[in-house]
Amino acid sequence: MRNETTVRIPPEEILYQRELSKQFSLLKNRPRTYFIVTYGCQMNAHDSEKLAGMLEEMGMTLAPAKEQADFVLHNTCCIRDNAERKALGNVTWLKEIKKERPDLLIGVCGCMVQEPGMAEKILRQYPFVDVAFGTGNIHRLPELLSKAVESRRRVVAVPDEQSTLIEGLPIQRESSFQAYVTIMYGCNNFCSYCIVPYVRGRERSRAADDIVREVEGLQEKGVKEIMLLGQNVNSYGNDMENGISFPKLLHRLGQTGIPRIRFMTSHPKDLSDALIEEMAVNPALCHHLHLPVQSGSNRILTAMNRRYTREQYLEKVKKIRAAVPDIGLTTDLIVAFPGETEEDFLDTMALAREVCYDSAFTFIYSPRIGTKAADLPGRIDPAIASERIEKLIALQDEMTQKNFATLIGARETVLVTGHAKRDERQLTGKCSRNISVNFEGNPDNIGKILPIKITAASKTTLRGEILEGE
Repeated sequence: MRNETTVRIPPEEILYQRELSKQFSLLKNRPRTYFIVTYGCQMNAHDSEKLAGMLEEMGMTLAPAKEQADFVLHNTCCIRDNAERKALGNVTWLKEIKKERPDLLIGVCGCMVQEPGMAEKILRQYPFVDVAFGTGNIHRLPELLSKAVESRRRVVAVPDEQSTLIEGLPIQRESSFQAYVTIMYGCNNFCSYCIVPYVRGRERSRAADDIVREVEGLQEKGVKEIMLLGQNVNSYGNDMENGISFPKLLHRLGQTGIPRIRFMTSHPKDLSDALIEEMAVNPALCHHLHLPVQSGSNRILTAMNRRYTREQYLEKVKKIRAAVPDIGLTTDLIVAFPGETEEDFLDTMALAREVCYDSAFTFIYSPRIGTKAADLPGRIDPAIASERIEKLIALQDEMTQKNFATLIGARETVLVTGHAKRDERQLTGKCSRNISVNFEGNPDNIGKILPIKITAASKTTLRGEILEGE
């Protein structure tokens, strides 16, 4: 069904903001350096690349550390309570820096600011914050920061509706060979525990032609791998009249010449046979699928409003593994959802063991004000919740090691991304199924896709050696 409220920001508005950027760069009292602190998902990381692109166009350069920056911007997440508390704690820490440097400008943006009542809270409790804006106002950064600098007054802008699509913003990408590409914004699923639809809005798909042009441009610049982003990429195009489906978009992108394509996140209820078939035949698609199950209990899945059953999920896992035998599956799992019994938890453990994921993001349920689950009875005792998450993590560690062991001796293609964290003499990169591989090699290979033979496995990574002559 088409989303009638979706509005594409006119090109004239983007041109106006970019003209403001030029004018801002001429201000004598403007900040000269910036630093962005990013919390949350890949979508937030990509938003930060756009924010950096605008700040660079405004004449600023990246500071080596936030303590040295003239403007510090916190791009926040609110998916869980601890993410919000961490962001606010770090913002508060800047208050002391500002006492020593009164000209320091502090900004807060992103999902947390978009929460109902949060803008008012920032005005009331954080008077040292100069600029605050929601996810729907990212393109207005030049205008908002200009007002803050020229008036020396606080500027807060939070749109009531998240219904916009924005094209044409400058982007300061962190890598020359990897790139994020957003294909859609928002979510229509309203899982009972999730605040995303309230802060990111309803689903809005970018035009396929715009996405293809962006990827073609990245390919021409030498980018080797793209990550397609959306809260639920499987429903891409459903909100547009005459829009193409996600599998058809993947087919078009596979024809651009980009070597590797990844995507996330996929909602299991929308994982189609057509997508599975495309993953089996499209050589550009990496053999990795992040398929969040959240729980293995049908009773809890219903309470979460996930709209699939345990059996339906397992049937889709069976299909994708039949079509792509070397697929790497990862997931999200929540324990201690309101009303979760020991039997429900054991169902989750059993599903995790049966699927045998490469890895899993595991969480203790975190109530978010405004979601339906926040009002549910049956909160789980924190001690029980901690015991359950520890058991789940231990099981997943076991499954990870089991999967890694099967890859020893295999040939994998790896995009070399840099030096290994624990040993600067080693290089590291991700294989097709999104597992880190460390190996000895020349730093000149960073940014290249190399054939690697897997020789060993640790708890979190694989080790390998370059297959010379291939």
